[in-house]
Amino acid sequence: MTLFELYNLPFAIAILVLLVISVLQIVGIGDLFDGGDADMDFDFDADGLGTGGGLLEGAFSPLGLGRMPFLIWLMMLLALFATFGLVGQQAAISLIGDPLHNGLAGLLAGAAAVPVNGALSRPIGRLMPKDETTAVTLDSLVRRDAEVQIGTARQGSPARSKVIDRFGHPHFVMVEPHDPHAALTEGETVLLVRREGETFYAVQYEHPKLGLD
Repeated sequence: MTLFELYNLPFAIAILVLLVISVLQIVGIGDLFDGGDADMDFDFDADGLGTGGGLLEGAFSPLGLGRMPFLIWLMMLLALFATFGLVGQQAAISLIGDPLHNGLAGLLAGAAAVPVNGALSRPIGRLMPKDETTAVTLDSLVRRDAEVQIGTARQGSPARSKVIDRFGHPHFVMVEPHDPHAALTEGETVLLVRREGETFYAVQYEHPKLGLD
């Protein structure tokens, strides 16, 4: 049995596509198809159904989509498809003396490769390094210290202030006093207690709200 026989055509094509993707990845062109964050994570928690993904989550999770970068998932699927197909055709030749029609062999190989690929994606995906992000939301800055940098903050007149997030990165936000009768002076360190839109509201450390009188 040779790879280039007509009855092995689907599996030869799968191997060719797999080789092309591998070469593109090696030379770096494949990164264009990944699109950075466009690894088809589908924005759901692939480790558990019913966590907000709804119908899409239930459909994609058994396939293994979202557990690893899409190109790696696709390469695994192609490799399994070709392997099952070639082994199946060899088994057919041994058992009945002839290979199966390439269409039927392709359907059977695909039916075997898809669930196996989905099952393998879960443990392999857990072993793969994950991208970490240091991005934070504005709400996460509430309950953090801020230093008033320019001007004096009063009700209706916010002042530019610097706050350090949990990763140690500075953010510059506009701050007004939580107490409408208070003033937050330049150089003063205050505590951000709430946010409305792009404006944060802060209290001074001797403020009764903190119980530090």
